[in-house]
Amino acid sequence: MNRGTLLLFAVAVLIGLPLIVVALSLLNPQWDTLQHLWQTVIPEYIGHSVILLFAVGTGVTLLGVSTAWCISQYDFPGWRWLSWALLLPLAMPAYITAYTYTSLLDYAGPVQGVIRDIFSVNIGEYWFPEIRSLNGAIFVLCIVLYPYVYLITRSAFMQQSTTAFESAKTLGASSLRSFWKVALPLARPAIATGVTLALMETLADYGTMEYFGITVFTTGIFRTWYGIGDAQGALQLSALLLVFVIILIMVERYSRRRARFYQQRSATKPPQRRPLSGWRAALASLGCWLPVVLGFMIPAAQLLWWSVQKSEIWQQSEFWVLTFNTLWLGLLAALITVALALWLAYGRRRHPTRPLRAAISLAGMGYAIPGIVIAVGLLSPLAWLDNHIIAISEWMFDFNPGLLFSGTVIALLFAYSVRFLSVSLQTVNSGLEQITPQMDDTARTLGASGKRILWRVHLPLLRSPLLAALILVLVDVMKELPATLVLRPFDFNTLAVRAFEMASDERLADAGPPALMIVAVGLIPVIMLSRALRSKTLKAGE
Repeated sequence: MNRGTLLLFAVAVLIGLPLIVVALSLLNPQWDTLQHLWQTVIPEYIGHSVILLFAVGTGVTLLGVSTAWCISQYDFPGWRWLSWALLLPLAMPAYITAYTYTSLLDYAGPVQGVIRDIFSVNIGEYWFPEIRSLNGAIFVLCIVLYPYVYLITRSAFMQQSTTAFESAKTLGASSLRSFWKVALPLARPAIATGVTLALMETLADYGTMEYFGITVFTTGIFRTWYGIGDAQGALQLSALLLVFVIILIMVERYSRRRARFYQQRSATKPPQRRPLSGWRAALASLGCWLPVVLGFMIPAAQLLWWSVQKSEIWQQSEFWVLTFNTLWLGLLAALITVALALWLAYGRRRHPTRPLRAAISLAGMGYAIPGIVIAVGLLSPLAWLDNHIIAISEWMFDFNPGLLFSGTVIALLFAYSVRFLSVSLQTVNSGLEQITPQMDDTARTLGASGKRILWRVHLPLLRSPLLAALILVLVDVMKELPATLVLRPFDFNTLAVRAFEMASDERLADAGPPALMIVAVGLIPVIMLSRALRSKTLKAGE
C-alpha cells in the first residue's frame, strides 16, 4: 500500500472503531457482570426482542406485500396517489408516532372520553386496549416501518413479467393461486430484504420502547450506563445486541445474493394492470389507504393540533435556538459524512485492494447498528483519550484542559459519521458506478492527477447523488435520538431531545412543535422519492 491507501485504510478503521470496541468486548467477557445480567434482565430483553421481531416482521410483511401487490397489479380509484402516499410514514419517526397515539388512546384522550360519554361508563367498567404496552409498540412500529417492505417489494412486482402469470392462467390457476405460487416466490428476496431493514430499525428503536416502558436491549443499555453507572455492563449488553444485528445483516445479504436466481427476465412483457370494480375496488382502496391514514395522517393531524394549541412555542427564542442547533449540527454532520463517503468511495475506485475494501465495508456497517451501541462503543475510547490528554497536559504544563472529545460536539459528529456513513457511501457509489472508468483513463493520459480527476471529472457528474446524500444524512441526524441523548454536551439540546423530554414529562402538547419540525424536514427525501416513483408509476399505467 502507498501512503494514500494507508491513510484511507486508517480512516475507515477509525470510523469502524466503535463497532470494533463493542465486538472485542465479546473476547473479554466480564463473567460476574454477565451472570448478574443473565439472572436479572437479559431473559426479559431477549423475550421482548424476539416477540417484537416476530410480530413486527409479520405485520410489515402483511402491510407491505399486500399494498405493493395492489398498487403494482390493479387499477382502482386512487392507486396513482396511493403509489407514493404509502411512503409518507417514512417521514414519521416511531417515537413521535408513539406520542401522538398515546395522546389519542390513553385514558385521558379523546377516544376513551367519547366512549365514556356515549355509554355513560367510568374507568374500570369497560375494556380498552392499553397503548403503552408491547402490543402498542408493535402497532406503532408496523405502521411506521411497513414502507421498507412496500418500496422494495413493489419494485420486485413491477419487474415481474406477465408471461409467467399467463402461463399459470392457461393451466387453470386463479389470480389468488398465481399470487401464491408465482409472484410471491419470485419476490421472496425483495420481501426478505425489506423485512430485514424493518427489523433492524425495530432493534435500534429507543424512543418508543422507553416511552412505553418496554424493557429491551436499547433501553437496558441506556439504564445500565446512566442509571447505575455500569459502563462494562452497558458494553456487554451492546455486544449482545450487536449479535442480533449481525444475524439480521447476514440474512439480508444472503437473500440479496440469491436474488439473481429469482429474477430471470429475458423476453418478458411488462405487467398489465387489471381493472377492479365494485366491492373489490373498494376493498383494495380501503386496504391501501388504511396504513397511510394510521401511519401518517392521524399522527400528522395530532401534531398540527398540538402546534396550534402551543402556538406560543413557535414565538419563543429557545425553540428557534433548538431548531438552529439541530440544523447546524445536522448540516455539519452531513457535510463531514458526505466528504468522507466521497473520499472513501473514490479511494476504493482507484485502489480496489482487498484490505481497503474490507475496511470500508466495516465503516459502512454503522447504519445497521443501533445508535445506542455506537454511542457506548465510542465513549470508552474517547474517555481513554481524554484521560491521557489530561494526564500529559497536567504533567507537562500543570494545566487541565478538561474533556476535549467525550461529552462534546466532536463526539456527536463522530457518532453521526459512523451511524450514517453507509447512507452517503451507497449513494456516492451508485453515482460513481455510472461513470465509466474510461473517463479516468483518458484524463490520466492527458496528465491529470487523481485529485484533478476527482475535482474536474467526477464532482460535476456527482452533484445529484451528493445532494441526495446530504439531504438524507441531514434528515437522519435530525431524527436520531439515542446517540444524541448519550453523547450530547451538557445543556445542549436538539429538537429530537426536546420532544423526547417533553413527552417523558407527559407534556405531550409541548412536544408537538419540535416533533412537527422534525417531520416537516423528514418529508423532503420522502417527497423526492415519491416524485421519482410517481413518474415510473404513471409510465407503467399508460
